[in-house]
Amino acid sequence: MAAPATLPISNPQSESQPPIATPAFRAFISRLNSNIRNGLAQRRPWLELLDRSSFSRPDSLSDAASRIRKNFSYFRVNYVSLIALSLALSLFSHPLSLLVLLALLAAWIFLYLFRPADQPLVLAGRTFSDPETVGILVVSTIVVVFLTSVGSLLISALLLGLAVVCTHGAFRMPEDLFLDDQEQVNTGFLSFLGGAASSAAAAAAPTVVAARV
Repeated sequence: MAAPATLPISNPQSESQPPIATPAFRAFISRLNSNIRNGLAQRRPWLELLDRSSFSRPDSLSDAASRIRKNFSYFRVNYVSLIALSLALSLFSHPLSLLVLLALLAAWIFLYLFRPADQPLVLAGRTFSDPETVGILVVSTIVVVFLTSVGSLLISALLLGLAVVCTHGAFRMPEDLFLDDQEQVNTGFLSFLGGAASSAAAAAAPTVVAARV
């Protein structure tokens, strides 16, 4: 007697999920928020940054460069915050550029970075492979950054922020700053991208392996 045919049973975990609901995306956002909060908690008091009694003219260019290095090691979170503020103010003063940049970022996130491995990209009835998707996103990024006003806006805002940071670092005397010798420059606020990316990759690995199997 022949054995009864086995009915296929769908596995809810193997069904495709929208990118925003994937474990990798949720892990990335959670780790990103956690690292940003931890980094901002390590910033120095703003009154210490603006202490007028600690400003003096550097004796030479080498003295100014030395001051910038020491001040950046101590005020790095504050300096990064100032540069980010410069970028934010520039973008908010140009809403169209902000929308274009957000659309480009969303395209990278939802069409490639956190798109399920078993869910191909389909546009206008055509299926695109991963290399084709990356090529389209890269070309779009080049067009937006180098062939529109978005790129010049970002560069000018970044240069303005760096100019403010370098001017403060050159004129702020670092003799009264006490920096732990064991403190690494790449910790705290500046490490959230690497940590968040690692967490996202770790969360996405089981999903990708299961989809390919």
